[in-house]
Amino acid sequence: MGTKTEAGAEARKDDETAVEAVTEDEAARAEALEEDAQQEDAEQEESGEEKAVDEDGVDEDGAEPEAKVSSGVGQGVGAVVSVALGLVSLSGGWIGTVAGAREQLVGQLRTSSTASVATQIKAVYGNAWHSTALWAGLFALAALLTGVVVLARPAFGTPGRPQAHWIRSVAWAGVSLGVIGLLLAVLKYSDALLGLPSAG
Repeated sequence: MGTKTEAGAEARKDDETAVEAVTEDEAARAEALEEDAQQEDAEQEESGEEKAVDEDGVDEDGAEPEAKVSSGVGQGVGAVVSVALGLVSLSGGWIGTVAGAREQLVGQLRTSSTASVATQIKAVYGNAWHSTALWAGLFALAALLTGVVVLARPAFGTPGRPQAHWIRSVAWAGVSLGVIGLLLAVLKYSDALLGLPSAG
């Protein structure tokens, strides 16, 4: 009887030890889960703070983030427009042609048939020639100013960011065409180039 009682007591002790071990394992697992949950919460809070910092536009050190770097598309467009305006100034353009034709028509209407030949030449052809030269000069001036603005733009942009080589080359071409067109327009308007023929 004593042996059976001792065996039963030992079995109970073993069962209690096993139950305690299981309980300790479950407690350890629960603690580990709680620690993981706390770490996740902490990480989420940190990421929320980072997002708030990004929305405010200031980093943790209090420094402003770098400004958006322009791609230079606007400068490239300006350079191409400068060249186009320079070419229009050299060819006269549609506006210059229409303005010259209008001045010629006005000269024919306002000049009487009894007027002198010099007066008729000036009214019919001279005014039309000057009008064409004036519009060519305006296009040349626009080309020159646009090219200069494109070339001067990096001085007012992000410091240390060089301008693309092709933009500078095209802008210089526009400036050159503008100068040539402006010079030709002045020569045409002042009758130094292809002036009106003399009536005598």
